[in-house]
Amino acid sequence: MKKVSVIIPVYNVEEYLEECMESVIHQTLKEIEILCVNDGSTDHSQQILEQYAKKDDRIRIISQKNGGYGKAMNCGLDAATGEYIGIVEPDDYVPLNMYEDLYRKAKEQNLDFVKADFYRFVTAENGNKELYYNHLSLNPEDYNHVFNPSETSDAIRFIMNTWSGIYRRDFLEQYKIRHHETPGASFQDNGFWFQTFIYAKRAMILDTPYYMNRRDNPNSSVNNREKVYCINQEYDYIKDILMRDEALWNRFRHVYWFKKYHNYLGTLWRIAEEYRYEYLMRFSEELKRGIALGDVNPDTFTKKTWNNIERIVQDPEHYYKMCVYPRTINQQVFEQITKLEEENQELRQEIKKIRSSKTFRVGKLLLGAPSLLKKKLRGGR
Repeated sequence: MKKVSVIIPVYNVEEYLEECMESVIHQTLKEIEILCVNDGSTDHSQQILEQYAKKDDRIRIISQKNGGYGKAMNCGLDAATGEYIGIVEPDDYVPLNMYEDLYRKAKEQNLDFVKADFYRFVTAENGNKELYYNHLSLNPEDYNHVFNPSETSDAIRFIMNTWSGIYRRDFLEQYKIRHHETPGASFQDNGFWFQTFIYAKRAMILDTPYYMNRRDNPNSSVNNREKVYCINQEYDYIKDILMRDEALWNRFRHVYWFKKYHNYLGTLWRIAEEYRYEYLMRFSEELKRGIALGDVNPDTFTKKTWNNIERIVQDPEHYYKMCVYPRTINQQVFEQITKLEEENQELRQEIKKIRSSKTFRVGKLLLGAPSLLKKKLRGGR
């Protein structure tokens, strides 16, 4: 049995895929299998995968019609044979010692899952990567010891991601933990996170950053301003899972609403301006229902957050006018300034290119010749 099955869901990522694959095939932990699920890519992703598969027999390519992230991930999970499961997004990459370190810790402590801090990064114009350290928890005491997520109150405040760690495959199979399959949707890792959170008994987070999460891929779902209600669909799916067991729902409904509120608020600022009013109105109605049912209460949130919830619920029109609309205008102005700065930079580069061209130098010499001749003639007198 392989120690770790690394699942890479691939869809039209030819620009970044080689960097991702290089980081996985050169892991110091050699006993891994690499499951690349090509979700109907229309670029050269398939060809890139085939080139790597020829060189490394640990790579298995699974090709399917485009069915979305959730279906691609579930396909990889169904095919996996490793003791633990790792996930790498195809536009990200991982340091070479990541899976060896995580696997060692998971085995030492018999963990259902182990996660670690990570970096977000963007690539600057000069090609250098600008790194931003992300802590899973803001409390240092949460790190480096075994805990039960569902019995640890602070755990609901940990950053939600699925790729910064590894999961024991037997644990995932025992509780039938899979991703939500909705073609064209996004944020389908939220449901997976919730299931691991509520069912795991032994977990750990590490204060060492490993995973490298790209934030400058324009095709990433976090940058797609047209995907308005995908997060709502995901939280409907999560609620369906929790409500299969009344005791489970009663135990985790406050966790559910804590994460739902923060994800909805993030969506409000991510989506395009023309959708924000409608989204806020729906957000307000859902919060009202949650409060009426006793699922949303101030004990779960900070005082500042609860004040914001009350403003959204009591007068969403006023909240839009005072908080959303001004921010929308500022964002539009900022985007216009950014666009002008980019255009200005392009013009500067064009001027620089022209000034350094042979044609410009010859033209400058010819245009300057008459005045130079006049100066010499005056000097001769």
